[in-house]
Amino acid sequence: MISRIDLRGDALPEGAALRDLLPRAEFDVEAALEKVRPLCDDVRHRGSAAVLDLNRRFDGVTPDRTRVPAEALTRALEELDPAVRAALEESIRRARLVHRDQRRTDHTTQVVPGGTVTERWVPVERVGLYVPGGLAVYPSSVVMNVVPAQEAGVEGIAVSSPPQAAFGGLPHPTILAACALLGVTEVHAAGGAQAIAMFAYGTEECLPVNLVTGPGNIYVAAAKRLLKGRIGIDAEAGPTEIAVLADAGADPVHVAADLISQAEHDTLAASVLVTDSPELAGAVETELKTQVAATKHVERVTAALAGRQSAIVLVDGMDEGLRVVDAYAAEHLEIQTADAAALAARVRNAGAVFVGPYAPVSLGDYSAGSNHVLPTGGCACHSSGLSVQSFLRGIHVVDYSREALADVAHHVVTLAEAEDLPAHGAAITARFSGARTDGRADGGSGST
Repeated sequence: MISRIDLRGDALPEGAALRDLLPRAEFDVEAALEKVRPLCDDVRHRGSAAVLDLNRRFDGVTPDRTRVPAEALTRALEELDPAVRAALEESIRRARLVHRDQRRTDHTTQVVPGGTVTERWVPVERVGLYVPGGLAVYPSSVVMNVVPAQEAGVEGIAVSSPPQAAFGGLPHPTILAACALLGVTEVHAAGGAQAIAMFAYGTEECLPVNLVTGPGNIYVAAAKRLLKGRIGIDAEAGPTEIAVLADAGADPVHVAADLISQAEHDTLAASVLVTDSPELAGAVETELKTQVAATKHVERVTAALAGRQSAIVLVDGMDEGLRVVDAYAAEHLEIQTADAAALAARVRNAGAVFVGPYAPVSLGDYSAGSNHVLPTGGCACHSSGLSVQSFLRGIHVVDYSREALADVAHHVVTLAEAEDLPAHGAAITARFSGARTDGRADGGSGST
């Protein structure tokens, strides 16, 4: 059901050589680019009509418009199962606690007397938040996208999720209810590349945005890559993945359950166990057979666990295991070892780290307070998960007096001449030449 990779005995290779030994899903965004390019161009030129035509082509539905009516949002919230509403409210409450503490404050540094640089943190004006709707329903992704945007102070928030034939061409009602619960009033029925193009170019119903966030399939990732620059993006999200670093003391029932929990997302989902215990590896394999047979999405889970992206990796010890998981740079990394907290503190590359037997990834998916929109495909070695920072821009405000500029002017001129950019230096010396552009004499003192 799941393969083994034995890295015991020999010294582990470094860098890319180690990464190449580890399992990873094939996710060729570049190949998908040529498929999404004409779709995005169509939306650019025809607007809402193109989005609606693509909804019919890919989702089998054609709503009258992409914008979800306000009454549909209200109705979805009114009809939401009270238990689901309570769970969403608690998820929102916890997410707000964590994300509110991420908000940065402006800071002014006095470089010299009369010379300051202030870093201002300014939210983007308008964002498009994508919520997938393929094999599962993701109201939790509404929470994870909307809460940090709101806590950052973003004024314009639009959500898009694929239309569902079962619900009259609207997104799933639980998605709509989550939007209503969060106070989001602009929701669109559009999925895939056409939704990203709608956000990027704008349509008759949807003003263009500055930034697009949220996970999606390979075509969503390809559209993000294609349109990056016109819009900002959070990441090109690939298939979900979990790595579990465990020693002989880990409970195989827990480990198997956690591997299955990610495998049920998608046949390309990656489930990786890294351990120095052959006994644990064998017990997990036995548990997988038992638990997979009892799970709902048997075929999907089986395909994911049997795929090239999933494996049990055997190592000589926890130090070697730590090197392996750092090379893998998992979206979700669980540490189930005797000294889990100490080992977790040494991790360098992971989207999120879950410490000990009572912090499974599922907790982070819904109710830990952390964000579940995380880097995949090894990108955790250079990128972070979604946060309030994703929706903020740092702007430096430079404020120098005449005296402060005069004090450093000769250094600026010297560097400008070293770079063969004399006009840069002239822009400094012009301020101390005794003449002003308005014809009045410069009454100040100081020279270069």
